[in-house]
Amino acid sequence: MSFSVRRTAWVVGYLLFILAPIFVMLTGTAEPARDFWTELSVAFGYAGLSMMGLQFGVTSRFRWVTEPWGEDVIYHFHRQISLIAVTLVLLHPAILFVTRPDLLSLLNVVDAPWRARFALLSVLALLVLVVTALWRVRLRLSYEVWHRLHIALAVTAVSAGVLHMIGWGFYLTDAWSRALWIGLIALWVAVLLYVRIVKPLFLIRRPYQVSEVRPERGETTTLVLDPVGHDGFRFQPGQFGWITVWRSPFTISAQPFSFSSSAEATGGRVEMSIRNLGDFTSSVPGIPVGKRVYLDGPYGAFTMGNPADMHVLVAGGIGITPMMSMLRTLADRGDRRPVMLLYGAKDWQSITFREELEELTGRLDLTTVYVLEDPPANWQGERGFINAEIFQRHLTPPYAEHEYFICGPEPMMDAVESALAELKVPKSKYHSERYSFL
Repeated sequence: MSFSVRRTAWVVGYLLFILAPIFVMLTGTAEPARDFWTELSVAFGYAGLSMMGLQFGVTSRFRWVTEPWGEDVIYHFHRQISLIAVTLVLLHPAILFVTRPDLLSLLNVVDAPWRARFALLSVLALLVLVVTALWRVRLRLSYEVWHRLHIALAVTAVSAGVLHMIGWGFYLTDAWSRALWIGLIALWVAVLLYVRIVKPLFLIRRPYQVSEVRPERGETTTLVLDPVGHDGFRFQPGQFGWITVWRSPFTISAQPFSFSSSAEATGGRVEMSIRNLGDFTSSVPGIPVGKRVYLDGPYGAFTMGNPADMHVLVAGGIGITPMMSMLRTLADRGDRRPVMLLYGAKDWQSITFREELEELTGRLDLTTVYVLEDPPANWQGERGFINAEIFQRHLTPPYAEHEYFICGPEPMMDAVESALAELKVPKSKYHSERYSFL
């Protein structure tokens, strides 16, 4: 089945899950309908609750969900759709309070019925979830603490929302509506059990061992991982995996990093090159050789495969990691198609893999263009940031015939995508990998 067909099926299935409670509400045999604004507020609440519950499935790393789009796209969708879900949930009480001010008394948690208390708990959990997700850095929450808090708040919000709905029960008198919500709740519980129990059990039976910890330029460390008691997995250059180092897979502590090794490596060996950016990454150089770790992968759609006269790789900072996997794989496969690497870095000393890139020039038809933000005094190459003028100086038209891969800091990627649009390169010809899943 092609990616376009799978994407269409994904979208249709998602919309059906969201709209199903509303369809049942409109067609069921419930009690006599109430006024328009009350029914509208209930419809918003049902749609928001459905979206919130589906978020568990969207972020559960099911390959049949992530493969058509790429996991970075799925996580960015998760972030945007969460804001819509929260808005719908907040509209539910807001409409009721405006049209029926007497309901404001339900905010008195001392005298309010338990179903109203669950509604308040759900809304408060959602608001804290949004605040901590949008301003995690400002609040100085480490990724690990934030991740655990995020999951706890999400489970609390959905559980309290379901209990609130059961407590009112207006639309649960109809058999179809009861069956629908029982099915949805069972699905959400099954997803949680799979993610927190079934998948960790699978990972524990397929561990990896750190066989080398190799320092690289640019405050980067490469972990070399070998499978223990199994054959590992095959991956495509440009993909990534989730690694758990200091704890078991049952804890909420996995971190996503791209593979930097060749996809042609034997024995199931994989490498991850990780830059020190704080939090978990600062501990990577201290991981001892022989340490047992757990690796969930491969994931991502940031891979080669489309027809093109040449590949143009655009990397910024540690965004060079998936590009190295691509270059090493092309070299191991003896692929002589022209490749251009545009590599933006702060200075000459921070260029990770600089010496190996020079060596790969002899194995590939590779042209490397370094763009330095703070170049040395005698620097004769490109300065500043990658833009449309740099593309025009080093690439031959027609620009739309090339295939582009972009990975790096968010501002750089936005600027590169704008530059490609300026050069009339269609979106179908370039691929972006954005590391931020928050």
